[in-house]
Amino acid sequence: MSRKRVLIADDHQILAEGVRSLLEPEFEVVDVVSNGQELVESAKTHLPDLIVADVTMPLLNGIEAAIRIREAGVKSKIIFLTMHREVAYARRAIDSGASGYVLKHSVSSELVTAIADAIDGKTYISPLIAGDLVQSYSADDHSAQELTTRQMEVLRLIADGGSAKDVAKSLKISIRTAEAHRANILERLGMQSTAELVQYAIRHGIISID
Repeated sequence: MSRKRVLIADDHQILAEGVRSLLEPEFEVVDVVSNGQELVESAKTHLPDLIVADVTMPLLNGIEAAIRIREAGVKSKIIFLTMHREVAYARRAIDSGASGYVLKHSVSSELVTAIADAIDGKTYISPLIAGDLVQSYSADDHSAQELTTRQMEVLRLIADGGSAKDVAKSLKISIRTAEAHRANILERLGMQSTAELVQYAIRHGIISID
């Protein structure tokens, strides 16, 4: 039986190599990348069985990368390996289609288990946050899921401090279109200012404050 093929994405080279060493005895590591854009391109090129990715990475965070990977039709199982214990990050990860959310301090004891669960069609969440995650899904605030993929991209850029001009340049759209997206996001979320959008983005794990 052939070994499962794994793609690793983390901007911390030492950790990425540590994950490679942990997995190589049992899995074939097809690539190791260091940012979200490289992750998307590598996933489309290699079509791995599994992806192990950090949440916070340069250019494009892991969760947004996962969304683009799904939109591209790539069926890889995705497991996030992260330092973020906040439930908002875990919820965004699972909502993006991830099969696992493992805290970095538990990588040696939990990652292989998470991968096995993913292969079996299950979802693995680090026990430290599993209970809080379940409780969060019982709440009625699902507004983050109501934004379109493009609106999420605009929101992330605005929350990172981007102006309408910056958003337009990054997404290759007109400034007027960028401004229209901002207005639509504010209306959909029932907000009035950029400051509220920033707070919302932090609360829902759309941007990182580290």
